Amino acid sequence: MKICYIAPEGIHTKRWVEYFAERGHEIHLITPKVEGIQSVKVYQINPKVSKLSPLFKAIIIRNLVKKIKPDILHAHEIVPFGLYGALSRFHPFVVSPWGSDALIFPNSNISKWLVRFVLKKADLITCDADHIKEPLMKLGAAPQKINIIYFGTDIQKFKPREKSEKIREEIGIFDSPSVISLRVLEPLYNVESLIESASLVLKEVPEAKFVIAGKGSEEICLKDLANSLGILDSVKFVGLIPNNELPQYLSSMDIYVSTSLSDAGLSASTAEAMACGLPAVITDFGDNRKWVEDGVSGFIVPLKDPKALAEKIIYLLKHEDVRTEFGIRNRKIIEDRNNYYKEMGKMENIYIELVERYKS
Repeated sequence: MKICYIAPEGIHTKRWVEYFAERGHEIHLITPKVEGIQSVKVYQINPKVSKLSPLFKAIIIRNLVKKIKPDILHAHEIVPFGLYGALSRFHPFVVSPWGSDALIFPNSNISKWLVRFVLKKADLITCDADHIKEPLMKLGAAPQKINIIYFGTDIQKFKPREKSEKIREEIGIFDSPSVISLRVLEPLYNVESLIESASLVLKEVPEAKFVIAGKGSEEICLKDLANSLGILDSVKFVGLIPNNELPQYLSSMDIYVSTSLSDAGLSASTAEAMACGLPAVITDFGDNRKWVEDGVSGFIVPLKDPKALAEKIIYLLKHEDVRTEFGIRNRKIIEDRNNYYKEMGKMENIYIELVERYKS
């Protein structure tokens, strides 16, 4: 098949398009930014063009799609990329909400109209969480159009490994028990709750270290918070970890924590940590309870509750056997239910069926 994607930059887009390119399909990608995508014909939207009106960009993208003449058009994120796909008038057209574009963006009459327009024009909608289906239907999506396809985890890449003493020495945690967060340093991910809980944990387990990966607008504020609490030496801000280094980083830690206030489905970072055999302590939102069974493979904690978060971290730090047991269960969960290769295989079958339906 010839498949054309309209999608934002990022690891999700990269992994999605590369899978189908490796399967031998002809892949075209229209995107604002390109970063190391192999075997794919990329059409980068000129940064100067991005400053022009959305209508002008829509015309450019529509002309590109006409030139490419794909068998199927697939947009990731309802707005703006799904909107560009809908305005191209090409069919069959697939759109995949990523979360906030379905849950948060439709907060005004105009934004709701835009989302409804895209969903109506789509021949198929995929999402990676059950709790997104109802909002989509409220916005006018026909139930029979909606398919659950998880982004999935590369279980061949993300798997348990021996701890890297080199990594632990480089970031200054050495033999200390360690807790890692991989969420973006933005308000939505509420990393401040982890910093506040760290001050409580350190009273019980003073040798513990907290590794804060990622970048974002909250970075300076979070560092100031750690400093004001007197725990800056125990909190290690390591910036963005390259994806190819992430499996070894995760395997070198003891506990994974996510304090996010919202997720579409199971977040990629949580799934990757679980695949690497880490116990997970995550917030009670969306589909999280469907992935992490409280007290069985990890812990679910209330939103914005540093005390509850600290209690679970302390328990895990003091019980290595429980950490190991939880980690083994998490690995099995990802292997069985969030395998990237299985999910993309499902998507490939859906593409084939949709293309055949339109050809007939």
